[in-house]
Amino acid sequence: MLTISSRLDVMHRLGRAMADSNRARILLQLLERPGYPAALARELELSRTNVSNHLACLRDCGIVVAEPEGRQTRYEISDLHLKVAFESLLAVTLAVDEGAPCLNTACPVEGCCEVSA
Repeated sequence: MLTISSRLDVMHRLGRAMADSNRARILLQLLERPGYPAALARELELSRTNVSNHLACLRDCGIVVAEPEGRQTRYEISDLHLKVAFESLLAVTLAVDEGAPCLNTACPVEGCCEVSA
């Protein structure tokens, strides 16, 4: 069960999770679909041990959960709200380029989607 953490604790956990490029790559894969350590290792061209260590870190940060499935363990983002938050963060980061269109057709940010004259 998830618990409510302090805002500072949440910032530390997210920062730790995204501080490593391989963890970030694993997170991007898990945002698309749940994954298994062996498959993630193969897809990302990392050792299974390396992937398992990163998944343990992400689990300890509360970002992913491990679901046993027989002899395998499936990893997925721990909460749908977290998945939406990561996707929103990625959209904002990608939309920072000048002239790049906003990816959100219903964007509530004033002036974001206005066409300049």
